[in-house]
Amino acid sequence: MTRIIVEIDDNKAAILKDKAKKFGLLPEQFVIASIEDLISQPDPDLEATIRKVLLKNQKLYERLA
Repeated sequence: MTRIIVEIDDNKAAILKDKAKKFGLLPEQFVIASIEDLISQPDPDLEATIRKVLLKNQKLYERLA
């Protein structure tokens, strides 16, 4: 496992602690969950390509359905 250390100002750290507490998490757990959510989101370019392909083949998909 890789360890990444970041520094944030005290005001942001306090906000982070408050938000984590609302979810019943430690600040570190909240940050990890936030990062996992962020990196699990699909690439916008991929989404645009998928939409383009679906739109292009929409009539074919309707006939096959």
